[in-house]
Amino acid sequence: MATVPGLMFSVSYTTRPPRGHEKDGASYHYVTREEFEAMTARGEFLEWAQVFGDHYYGTHQGILEAARAAGRDLVLDIDVQGARQLRDRIPEAVSIFILPPSRKVLEDRLRARGEDREDVIERRLREAAVEIQKYKDYDYVLINRELAESDAVLSSIVRAERIRRDRIEDQIEPILETFRT
Repeated sequence: MATVPGLMFSVSYTTRPPRGHEKDGASYHYVTREEFEAMTARGEFLEWAQVFGDHYYGTHQGILEAARAAGRDLVLDIDVQGARQLRDRIPEAVSIFILPPSRKVLEDRLRARGEDREDVIERRLREAAVEIQKYKDYDYVLINRELAESDAVLSSIVRAERIRRDRIEDQIEPILETFRT
């Protein structure tokens, strides 16, 4: 987010309780299960899913509208269920699967956070083993070996996607016009 201008991060809604240092409105928008289900019934989410047990997570449509109004690209951090829904709703969305270099590294990272009980870590590892099989559904796969390298790769993807011909056609046409006699 710091290395590429013009990005906006989407803060998801969730029904899970905050962990340690998390703040409402910054880490997530924390809502009750009843509030989340009512928002879902009203069609307020671009995508939503029930993840890691019985907690809901979702991206409110308003954040996409805000990003578009500000002329920014929206960055979402979502699971494979949400990504599938998003691809169905916004086919031109660019998807990046972030893959840990190994099960052991993922386990070490989860343990280093010090935020989850042993049973939660084990469940997350089991679910990760299923989710990684979905990597072929994504446009890009980033193997998250080292933070600086991953940041550079993500920045490169965003910059390359921004200059795809079909995305800058409105800039090309005026240039072509100058060559017409």
